[in-house]
Amino acid sequence: MNSASNSSTSDQDEILIFNGIDGTTGGYLLPVMTPAEVASIAKGERLDRDHLFDLKLRHRQATETRRRIKEGLDPQLLSQAGWGVIFAFQDQDKIPALKEALGELLNLRQQQAGERYREYSGVNACRPGESKSSFLGRQGAGPGPVDPDKMPFYLLIVADPASIPYSFQYQLDVQYAVGRIHFENMDEYAHYAHSVVAAETGPIALPPKASFFGVENPDDRATQLSANLLVQPLADLFEADRSRSGWEIQATLGKDATKAALSDNLTAHDSPALIFSASHGMGFPNADPRQRPHQGALLCQDWPGPLAWRGPIPEEYYLSADDIASDAHLLGKLAILFACYGAGTPQMDEFTQVYFREPTSIAPHAFIARLTQRLLGHPNGGMLAVLGHVDRTWSCSFTWKNAGSQLAVFESALKRLMAGQQVGLAMEYFNERYAELSSMLTEELQSARFGKLIDTLDMAGMWTANNDARSYVVIGDPAARLRVSAQTNILGQSAAETAF
Repeated sequence: MNSASNSSTSDQDEILIFNGIDGTTGGYLLPVMTPAEVASIAKGERLDRDHLFDLKLRHRQATETRRRIKEGLDPQLLSQAGWGVIFAFQDQDKIPALKEALGELLNLRQQQAGERYREYSGVNACRPGESKSSFLGRQGAGPGPVDPDKMPFYLLIVADPASIPYSFQYQLDVQYAVGRIHFENMDEYAHYAHSVVAAETGPIALPPKASFFGVENPDDRATQLSANLLVQPLADLFEADRSRSGWEIQATLGKDATKAALSDNLTAHDSPALIFSASHGMGFPNADPRQRPHQGALLCQDWPGPLAWRGPIPEEYYLSADDIASDAHLLGKLAILFACYGAGTPQMDEFTQVYFREPTSIAPHAFIARLTQRLLGHPNGGMLAVLGHVDRTWSCSFTWKNAGSQLAVFESALKRLMAGQQVGLAMEYFNERYAELSSMLTEELQSARFGKLIDTLDMAGMWTANNDARSYVVIGDPAARLRVSAQTNILGQSAAETAF
């Protein structure tokens, strides 16, 4: 979300500009809105009490101790933190085949986690409509710091988001380190499992090189902000730290951020181990034939912008799963995709409540982005994980009111990834921000219901930021981590590679 105003306008005159491009029209996925319209959506929000309790507890723990796992245990050691896999109860007939396809990965994690390895299937599988609280209660776990003897800290959901909803993943991720995989066929599950094991146990590590890719389309406020206030500052920050970290930094911005350049960044033989990309994500109407294969595809600099281009967006302007060739080199890499629907798409659209009495459908059912699936389940060796966004992305991820660029969450997560820590640990910074924003938003909503006059711009920004922070997820094993040839002290610690 971006705001546009001048000093003479009131909050009611200010407009909010949203990310995401409709592939069928070439226009934005959402029209501009006023803060009052967005605030009216926020005031009608219903917050789950159990989830709100967990968020407040998480926020308190983050500000006091910054620990989600009980004292005395090291979250970087699976033998202490534990690892588990969660299946959907509806998938009972498929679970044996899923376990067989994932056999290499499950066997490795069982060896590493030992007695703290768990498989949640059969009667212990996640049931239709089950909340996080109910699921944990059936397993003997409750709120508070994770006790890996009751429930492992690292949890991999193996189910489509229609069977185990994204909302369950969001809730579970507040307390645990959670990832998800779901593929189109058993071969992709097997490819992914083999890739993670090969990357983690094989003799070859990747060179420590990170790519920062920032699209800046002409006349497009959203990508101008992400390129100049997110991608470029991050690239500059890590370039300045290069002598200490040992990481080579590659920045591709503006006119150079083409589809061909992004393809090279992701798939070339000598391409970086860690890729950070910011762009528009493609969106398509419910039931459009391009929605399933191309929703969340990455719109590149090839698009001449909203003023110069009218009509449907051609495929040569964006990178989709179809563009990932069979000989792509993806093994052992990680990607952070800052783009609408880059990780996946929910079924229902919360943001159109301002126009309708109830949410409308974005898609026939929730799904994982096909590009992300292709990057992970590639037959030539896939990525370890993709950290991305479900639903639309907003500039409030990296800006705040009049404070300007806010990079601490992204910087901290990237440093953990570069140091070889698990993806689930890097996600902690996003989850802590979600917990803090939810606590702030709840207080404001409660005050509004008791008659407090609410600043509409503040309310709109806070509600949007809360929903934005909630929707960052890991697609892949949350215990996966980069293995590079010369990891150094980017966190001021000993070389992370020695942990392998």
